[in-house]
Amino acid sequence: MRMPSDDHDLLVRDCQLLVVDGATEIPGGWIALRDGRVAAVGGPDTAPPSAARTVSAAGRLVTPGLVNTHHHIYQNLTRSFGPAVNGTLFDWLTALYPLWSALDAEAVHLSTYIGIAELVMGGCTTSADHLYVHPRPRLVDAQIRTAQEIGFRFHATRGSMTRSVEDGGLPPRCVTQTDDEVLADSERVVTAYHDPSPGALIRVALAPCSPFSVTRELMVETAELAERLDVRLHTHLAEDGDEDTFCQETHGCRPVEYFASVGWMSDRTWVAHCIRPDGPERARLAAAGVGVAHCPSSNMLIGGGTAAVREMRELGMPVGIGCDGSASTDHASLWMETRGALLLARYRGGPAAMNARDALDMATRGSARCLGRADELGHLRPGACGDLVVWDTHEVALAGSFTDPVEAWLRCGPSRAWTTIVAGRVLVDQGEPQLPALEEKLREHARVARRIQRLK
Repeated sequence: MRMPSDDHDLLVRDCQLLVVDGATEIPGGWIALRDGRVAAVGGPDTAPPSAARTVSAAGRLVTPGLVNTHHHIYQNLTRSFGPAVNGTLFDWLTALYPLWSALDAEAVHLSTYIGIAELVMGGCTTSADHLYVHPRPRLVDAQIRTAQEIGFRFHATRGSMTRSVEDGGLPPRCVTQTDDEVLADSERVVTAYHDPSPGALIRVALAPCSPFSVTRELMVETAELAERLDVRLHTHLAEDGDEDTFCQETHGCRPVEYFASVGWMSDRTWVAHCIRPDGPERARLAAAGVGVAHCPSSNMLIGGGTAAVREMRELGMPVGIGCDGSASTDHASLWMETRGALLLARYRGGPAAMNARDALDMATRGSARCLGRADELGHLRPGACGDLVVWDTHEVALAGSFTDPVEAWLRCGPSRAWTTIVAGRVLVDQGEPQLPALEEKLREHARVARRIQRLK
């Protein structure tokens, strides 16, 4: 008689260590997936079920898929752009805005395809993306269709800028829109693509770029629209000293106070960076349930400081990991960002400030909380989404490490995804992305990137 266990779609077995969540780790574990969900987990004392496909972890560490809470994928078209790399945040932005004005649907499609390939190679199974430059219509549509084509779990955020240089902002007029244009298209994108159902691959959030790039009216009306449509809110907040100065001069208050005054102090909100709030401001954000996307590499490369992550976590704030823009961080590896979070926390607060499990928890459960999906992402308990990573670290790098696979994962390195599985589908196999059009897309990406950078 055929047993019910034969119905599993995929089995990952022979794990050196299976990290189910922050409380459960199974040496020698296995995990079975069915219909894109975790069906069962077990250890060496339990016989694993049969499945249509079996993946051998071959003594490797297996974790929940990493969740990226903040990114600007389109920026991989202008990586390491010479005139922008060594300035302040505002210097960097003003150098790149004119280039980004050349974005079109082809550029967004290609950058998203390559960006997702890079993300899955770095162990990311869910990513939010903040597309806030809209020189042409329906660019978010191109992103979402690309993620659907690949089968990647994607939280698109409909970003916006309405304050151009002429209005006292930073960007040129050609990459901004009016408040009415932004609000109308925000509702259109949510209606067309947002999937609130459990296990959804595509969700949409609303995301004015920052307090200094949109009007007060747009911040207020976007918060009201998000409430009406029941979607999440995202923006940059308190990233830079220049932002403090701008808010004081324009609004007569600090960024967090302004953020509260426009109706964004809510548990449907997560913000990027959040470097400059003081203790009482952090406590206020925590009490409201606001989440933070911590972006270590971007913080260090731009040199504007870093979030008080330990203090935020102690307050109970949802704190996740973000790789930030491909033109500020210049990579999209969540493994590198998770390691960066570990190192930066210990540099800032000493060896007791963070360990590898804390960093992994931020990149999985903390990030899932930021996206409002702690019930089904960031862990591998039965019923969770079938998103997981089998990690590969070269045996030379691991030589001498025997006692703790999780610490070795971040401390030894570099590590890469050997197998990345999203909703039960294998998107990276033996270290290689399973995207059949990748070679062609890379060629086309190079062509478009050279055009945008105004190279021959």
